[in-house]
Amino acid sequence: MTAFLSVSNLSASIRGNQQRVLRSVSFSIDTGEVLGLVGESGAGKSMIGKAVLGILPVAIDITEGEILLDGHDLLAMRPKDRRRLIGATAALIPQDPLTALNPSRRIEPQITNRLVDILGWTKAKARVRAMELLDEVSIDNPERVMASYPHELSGGMRQRVLIASAFAANPKLVVADEPTTALDVTVQKQILRLIRELQARHATAMVFVTHDLGVVSKICQRLSVLYGGMVVEDSTVAEFFDGPKHAYSRALLAATPKYTDPDASLLPVDEAVIEQVAGEVLAADRGWRHGA
Repeated sequence: MTAFLSVSNLSASIRGNQQRVLRSVSFSIDTGEVLGLVGESGAGKSMIGKAVLGILPVAIDITEGEILLDGHDLLAMRPKDRRRLIGATAALIPQDPLTALNPSRRIEPQITNRLVDILGWTKAKARVRAMELLDEVSIDNPERVMASYPHELSGGMRQRVLIASAFAANPKLVVADEPTTALDVTVQKQILRLIRELQARHATAMVFVTHDLGVVSKICQRLSVLYGGMVVEDSTVAEFFDGPKHAYSRALLAATPKYTDPDASLLPVDEAVIEQVAGEVLAADRGWRHGA
């Protein structure tokens, strides 16, 4: 069976120099599957999601590789056609709901415009669907929320609005970019459960970007561990927690707080492990420059 999303040897660099931010990244996701992208800050997790959705920063260029979405070669398409396909097929749940929502607009058009623009619905039909979506994400009094501005809602409610907006056009792929980072622990748990329920209900393929291996264990079937824009390990979640193969992966898992033992000391990633994996990144860059 062909994967719904397939990324092969994807590399990206800062425009004007040879500083790579993604290094020959490869992975695939089947329909209904959730892939976790894990690693420390700056590892390239969010950059991969943005590359798939065609929203990389203007200073970042994809230099090689292939992105196939539902059989379509995104990098070979005209920009206009690529935007149309991605808009109709994929969606993003961003990290910070306060900055992701337009502070000068009410909630209603921030959900309904997607349905009108992408699916060609009437505003009346889109409004009914928006009300249903807000109810689906467990928001009480959807009519009041639709008439509100983002600053009038709590952080948890704003994130629920973003989730509703992401699933509005029934996307086949959702990129969730650390969607619980800005929330307190109690709300995080509720939001994660909600995302998982919606993903399972709609059989949506999902790329889930996170720092938290505990979240990966609950919501993902597979994961890719990244360091310096390079995948150092790719496995099923069961295999990973049974015994990571790469030294960096083992160090990340060892550094994860143990909720069953809150008094246990945290184990930072050993400097020797960092030197090892950084050396692998440098070796990959030397091989790339030599090949170029």
